[in-house]
Amino acid sequence: MSVGTWLLTGYTPLALAAAACAVTRRLPRVGAAATTGAAALSMGVATHTSVLLADTAVPAWHDAHRELPYLFAGSAAAAAGGLGMLAVRPDHARQAVRFAVLGAAAELTAKRLLLRRLGLAAEPYRKGRAGMMMEAGEVLTAAGLAGAFWSAGAGPRRHCPAPR
Repeated sequence: MSVGTWLLTGYTPLALAAAACAVTRRLPRVGAAATTGAAALSMGVATHTSVLLADTAVPAWHDAHRELPYLFAGSAAAAAGGLGMLAVRPDHARQAVRFAVLGAAAELTAKRLLLRRLGLAAEPYRKGRAGMMMEAGEVLTAAGLAGAFWSAGAGPRRHCPAPR
């Protein structure tokens, strides 16, 4: 059995148990234990695909083996933070905003380092349809980073009272 299957076999029931305990507000200790277990496996789940991509003969993927896990982890963190911001009221979203900002910054940094280190092998990431998609992804990630950063109060201070 592959490592990915083992990771998902452990992660999925833990994440579901943690979510069920949070939604029902029952068994808080079980929920905390399930959350801890899911958190321990989450980075493996988020980065495992990058390891599979890097273990190939395709130079643009194989040569990126150092940066791909960070790129995937940053992307996963940014997505999780974004979902967290959508799932709660804005006045409770500060932790999700931090997660999204950190994830987007990690993703953009890893992408820059990957392209710089690969040199000519990075050409597929820069040209054609794939290059356009990578550029669009970078622009959208940067826009999301700016939006999350702005919503965290790093932008101009608002002069309206906080909601009660």
